[in-house]
Amino acid sequence: MTKNKKFLLVSLFVLVLVFILVYLGVSLSSHLANDVKITDKNKSKILSSFYSDIKITKDKPIKGQIDLNPADVASELPDISKFEVSVNNSSESYVEIFSSTEKSGKENDGWLNEVAKDFNNANFKINNKLVSVKIRNIASGTATDYIKSGKYLPDAFSPSNELWGEIIKSNGVKTEVVSNRLVGNVPGIVIAKSKYDNLVKKYGQVNVKTVIEAISKNELSMGYTDPFASSTGLNFLVTALNTFDQSNILGDKAVKGFESFQSNVPFIASTTIQMRDAAKSGALDAFVLEYQSFINSPDLKDTYVFTPFGVRHDSPLYAIGNLSDEKNLILKKFAEFVGNEKYQSLGKKFGFNNLNDYTSEVKAIDGNTLSAAQKVWKVKKNGSKPIAAVFVGDVSGSMDGDRLKHLKESLLKGQKYLGRDNSIGLVTYSDDVTINLPIAKYDVNQQSKFVGAVESLQADGGTATYDGIIVALKMLQNEEKNNPNIRPLIFVLTDGETNQGHSFKDIKGLIKAYKIPIYTIGYNANIKALESISSINEAANINADTDDVIYKIRNLLNVQM
Repeated sequence: MTKNKKFLLVSLFVLVLVFILVYLGVSLSSHLANDVKITDKNKSKILSSFYSDIKITKDKPIKGQIDLNPADVASELPDISKFEVSVNNSSESYVEIFSSTEKSGKENDGWLNEVAKDFNNANFKINNKLVSVKIRNIASGTATDYIKSGKYLPDAFSPSNELWGEIIKSNGVKTEVVSNRLVGNVPGIVIAKSKYDNLVKKYGQVNVKTVIEAISKNELSMGYTDPFASSTGLNFLVTALNTFDQSNILGDKAVKGFESFQSNVPFIASTTIQMRDAAKSGALDAFVLEYQSFINSPDLKDTYVFTPFGVRHDSPLYAIGNLSDEKNLILKKFAEFVGNEKYQSLGKKFGFNNLNDYTSEVKAIDGNTLSAAQKVWKVKKNGSKPIAAVFVGDVSGSMDGDRLKHLKESLLKGQKYLGRDNSIGLVTYSDDVTINLPIAKYDVNQQSKFVGAVESLQADGGTATYDGIIVALKMLQNEEKNNPNIRPLIFVLTDGETNQGHSFKDIKGLIKAYKIPIYTIGYNANIKALESISSINEAANINADTDDVIYKIRNLLNVQM
């Protein structure tokens, strides 16, 4: 055998051996995670084993030009057609009403739709013209964003409670009360019966004050919804501040009390559905909900107790903008029609008009104070624990074109909502993983590097999603060693299923052991697969195939960051 042949055989043997060792390395680490129970003691070792399998590149940060102008909410809102018209007008002379979702949705949430259909069928005339109403089903917080920004003005607005009307009024939009109440409802804290009994035993009674005290002492695990988007969430925010200081909900005493309380709140949900899923999993002892939803949920009535709080949710009706005399008359006629005994009794069948003896325990609050309270929440919602988040972006070949463009747009517009006390990093992946930006406090310097890194992203190669998540977990583990007081989060933005590197089965136990919420944004992706990742630690998933993705991501980051 010639020397060249021997050399080729030896080289081939070495290559095969290296391949086997690399394969066995991945295989062994996978079996390690699948066959060994992952605990707090061994999770670090298993994470390090996975991490060592991955080829990782570290980019040199590139600074980009940051935009210091305030976020443009109007540009982030989708076209109004995104929100369903639940009842169409039946005549040329009509008014359009934005209605909160608990009364203009489907099935048990469709009370106002039934009333509006009957109104339209009644063939009322004003100035010898047939008149009707058009109902658009839209959440109160989102409707408020449309009206405040001027993106779209309806003729009228019926939010869940009066707080949104005050906010709109304070933003210079002409707002007149047509009716203080279309139908009765009450917000409340829904508490598991066993926990409720414990609170009664210790405090003698259960109300919002004793609940907040119990949460502050870590005796109760409760979640609530985004006060920028949710009527119940906004109501709970001002009620909590009021509990600490009734004379000034924005004073030092109220703010410090709220910050201390908030340190023990484990969960703020983007949506009520997300919060209820967390409760079902056993992660929460209590959460906020309207009574109409509570009474229509048999699974809750048997195992939870409802405790009312805050301002009543009586669905006021406001005229918006400079309406004609005719439109004002239509609104008044409709409000009178809604007040008819027949439709108030119908409201009862839909779960409304219960707990009528409950009176609002928070005094009237003007819109400027409410907006200031939202800003306090944005700054203080993490309590004494700042966020450390890693964004994990898919830059595989299938992301080339519009998908990568939309991913960049999502990050560049969303970063305006990141709190300055928080820290962020950026990881991208295709066949391998790149650390584009190490974790650092989100000051102007880090913001500039983040923008530069996002703008320079290019798409190519395969999709190693779980390798990207592993690297993010490792970065956050290292960050926690240096800053043990942080609250870690991961955001994954991707378009497809994994075809490279580790699998979901490999790292599912590891994600669960680290208890780090992983929020997923899917661009034409397998949404069920992404939901599987997010559901492990009670995070949310966003479908980015819709035209309101920027607005959804804005809301997500506003809540979590």
